[in-house]
Amino acid sequence: MMQETFGKALYGWGSNTAVPKTGIKLVIIGGVAGGASAAARARRLDETCEIVLLQSGPDVSFASCGMPYFIGNEITDRDQMAVQTPESLRKRFNIDVHVNTRVIKIDTDNKTVTATDETQPGSQTTIAYDELVLAVGSEPLKPPIPGIGRKGLFALRNLQDMDAIVEWLNDMPNKCSTCS
Repeated sequence: MMQETFGKALYGWGSNTAVPKTGIKLVIIGGVAGGASAAARARRLDETCEIVLLQSGPDVSFASCGMPYFIGNEITDRDQMAVQTPESLRKRFNIDVHVNTRVIKIDTDNKTVTATDETQPGSQTTIAYDELVLAVGSEPLKPPIPGIGRKGLFALRNLQDMDAIVEWLNDMPNKCSTCS
């Protein structure tokens, strides 16, 4: 049972008493809101720990609340959607960021994760960890109803979804869209 989560730089996984740990290797799966925040908080609490952030998509820490405003042209600069970039997380917080990296296996007995780089088919790497954070988000549920796969129906979960909606709207003048 976890006693404290970064709150006081105490880690107590599996014990009744939280014991301060420093210099650990922390692997975080998921690099958007929860994962990027956990990584930044861990760095502020322990400058000696090694932090590895694995994100399945190309973007980390983006302004998801701003996506409807970008689609509606109230925000016109796409670069404003990035709260942090992999480079800024590396530079500012000394975090080893891997984008386009999908975790395919978690071995809790040996404390390792196995991941693939989606830009290099067939690649595979195994990363050891002392502590692991899962911040993977979700996938939208598409109900099995007639017409669910037709053009013009979108899920809005990431910047690539946002770009697809904007592209569709630009190609289809005088259309109406609803985001939910």
